[in-house]
Amino acid sequence: MNVPSAPSAQWRVIDHAREAGVSIAVAESLTAGALTSRLADVPGASAVMRGGVVAYATDLKASLLQVDAELLDRSGPVDPRVAVQMADGVRRVLGARLGLATTGVAGPGPADGHPAGTLYVAAVLGVRRGGTEGETRIVQVRGHRLAGTRPAVRTAAVDLALAVAVTVLSDAYVRAGGEQNETTLRWTG
Repeated sequence: MNVPSAPSAQWRVIDHAREAGVSIAVAESLTAGALTSRLADVPGASAVMRGGVVAYATDLKASLLQVDAELLDRSGPVDPRVAVQMADGVRRVLGARLGLATTGVAGPGPADGHPAGTLYVAAVLGVRRGGTEGETRIVQVRGHRLAGTRPAVRTAAVDLALAVAVTVLSDAYVRAGGEQNETTLRWTG
């Protein structure tokens, strides 16, 4: 694939996924399809993209993405655990190894008890293991509180989700086809 000299994050995600034989599914709330669109902008994305689900309404996160309804009732949709469950749910529902998710408040005002600019992005990658043990998940979730307009927050959320995807796909164990025996959960602010 012809990649620009300084490849953008979406190019890196698609290239890394193709090299590692990883399929991708995306669950979006805050970004309302923008993350899936950015990935699909890359020629050849169809080789690894399974699809995307925009679950803007809270009830759809439970019914379509298998997010725990009790967690949603307790914490609301703007929560790091919800982001992880969205990413894991979409990868299972769409049959992908890598699930990406975005959830948060774009603004201009607060929602669900959170100020505008609060967001979480998550990536969950299923890593196949030998024997009868199934798979291990590599999980990364990042929380951010950003200032800016609604479009700026949404654009930043897409960029942050792509960065998380690059990090997970660049993991030496995955790229080398080896095993990962622990779930990695990274929180950043």
